[in-house]
Amino acid sequence: MTMEFTDRVTRVEPSATLAISALATELEQEGADVVDLSVGEPDFPTPQNIIDAGQEAMDAGHTGYTTSAGILELREAISEKLAADGLDHSPEEIIVTPGAKQALYEIIQALIQDGDEVALLDPAWVSYEAMVKMAGGDLTRVDLSETAFQLEPALDDLEAAVSDETELLIVNSPSNPTGAVYTDAALEGVRDLAVEHDITVISDEIYKEITYGVEPTSLGTLEGMAERTITVNGFSKAYSMTGWRLGYFAGPEELIDQAGKLHSHSVSSAVNFVQHAGVEALENTDDAVADMVEAFGERRELVIDLLDDHGVDVAVPDGAFYMMLPVADDDQAWCEGAIEDAHVATVPGSAFGTPGYARISYAASEERLEEGIERLAEEGYL
Repeated sequence: MTMEFTDRVTRVEPSATLAISALATELEQEGADVVDLSVGEPDFPTPQNIIDAGQEAMDAGHTGYTTSAGILELREAISEKLAADGLDHSPEEIIVTPGAKQALYEIIQALIQDGDEVALLDPAWVSYEAMVKMAGGDLTRVDLSETAFQLEPALDDLEAAVSDETELLIVNSPSNPTGAVYTDAALEGVRDLAVEHDITVISDEIYKEITYGVEPTSLGTLEGMAERTITVNGFSKAYSMTGWRLGYFAGPEELIDQAGKLHSHSVSSAVNFVQHAGVEALENTDDAVADMVEAFGERRELVIDLLDDHGVDVAVPDGAFYMMLPVADDDQAWCEGAIEDAHVATVPGSAFGTPGYARISYAASEERLEEGIERLAEEGYL
């Protein structure tokens, strides 16, 4: 029997970040000591108070279905968190999802159909392209590599890329894979173009709580953006809850109604006791988050200094825990060689739409970061 597969599946490739991680795991199973700088996963354990809240919720019997959009207590806590960021969303304008990735998938499926134009800012997280393609959309891309990955100096390029035909623009600040935090002037430029061309904007703020000396602005707080912005966030990064799979999105009620159909017919709801742990994360974990962010900041400085010792300049990230390392033109070959020869896992920049770079994650211990940079230097990759 020969199976025939749909265009929406065959037109996309597997996740490059997860593919590199799988290769690293395979080498480790063969006995190699791999320094994995490829995966965006904090090396800290989930804070104990969150674990306790999840266990207590299970003990209390919170193991069944919840309402599809999520338990009211969590949506109220999210509403309060968004209000602190300057965003006005009632619990009825929020859907809780099994991870922020699911939130993005549901939004794009609800808004994009065959031939619709979606604008991305490159380098862009690998799954944006795949999600748009699975929905049948077409991509317009704006390259930020020539402006140190900042959007403000590239606003003219964005203006040239979008039009009345653009249905959706995806903005990720702080950015994966660059760590760039876009300035208020950049976001105001996005606002002006979105209003002029009636474009809906996704503001992916999954790294909003992880910044170094800058305060990121939520796009939906700008005048004229509340009715056209969908804000996405989650618990994986700031709270070190990657495996808990908990995220959310907030937006206009009409979007919530339509995306809610997809949500209810696919995942039903996020896990009940995980949602209760999410309430604890939002309400009682600020100190633990601050400690983790401080550690990420110290690691950022360490990696910058280590690279500088080898004559490598990088665009300094203001948020998240990634940076883009300039490498050979064939970044795919560079990354494959780095993991085979140095046993250091990174992600090729071409996976993010920006060849000639490799993304490294500094969400690893200082010892492993030092080891990884040393190995790359010894094997001639720096």
